[in-house]
Amino acid sequence: MATNIYVDAFNLYYGSLKGSPYRWLDLGALCARLLPKDRINRIRYFTATVSARPDNPDAPQRQQVYLRALETIPGLSIHYGHYLSHVTRMPLANPPRRGARTVEVVKTEEKGSDVNLATYLLLDAFQRNCTVAVVISNDSDLKLPIEIAQTELGIRVGVVNPHPPARRSRALQPTFFKQLRTPTLGACQFPSLLTDAKGEIRKPAHW
Repeated sequence: MATNIYVDAFNLYYGSLKGSPYRWLDLGALCARLLPKDRINRIRYFTATVSARPDNPDAPQRQQVYLRALETIPGLSIHYGHYLSHVTRMPLANPPRRGARTVEVVKTEEKGSDVNLATYLLLDAFQRNCTVAVVISNDSDLKLPIEIAQTELGIRVGVVNPHPPARRSRALQPTFFKQLRTPTLGACQFPSLLTDAKGEIRKPAHW
């Protein structure tokens, strides 16, 4: 069966990868391990370009290195949304008995990737580009496109939850479900050194 994979990069990162040693993740190896009986037709990776911040000035460079590594995977395409950052005032979790009860923070939100993922999921299903679709995300906003792909367009849709099992979104009602687990991430890492048409790609020394 021809299977397309749709990766919500933001959801995957914050669900499984942030603060872990597994950020050099080989999505081709991951898909093959999660779906050993399927023929992977294509992998669509939905992300946004990050900006440098005072507490993480090298983030854009590390992201670009990782995106180059991903582009070595046959059949993988990258689709970009964008980030919006703004200063807003938020309440303190543990406010003092006296003094300010709020604080100004820089709030960054990723925009467009969930819409892009939903659009390509439905487009591929409509064009019969696959017989099975697998969404790597726990975003409840994807409930309707997953439902339409199944009921109106007749394809099987699986969901891989990158968040802890207790945080699984029950709003999503896929044909089948898989839980992403730490040992799987550890077994699906790129080698430290890759090459592409531009030359060597080295795993960042620090994340």
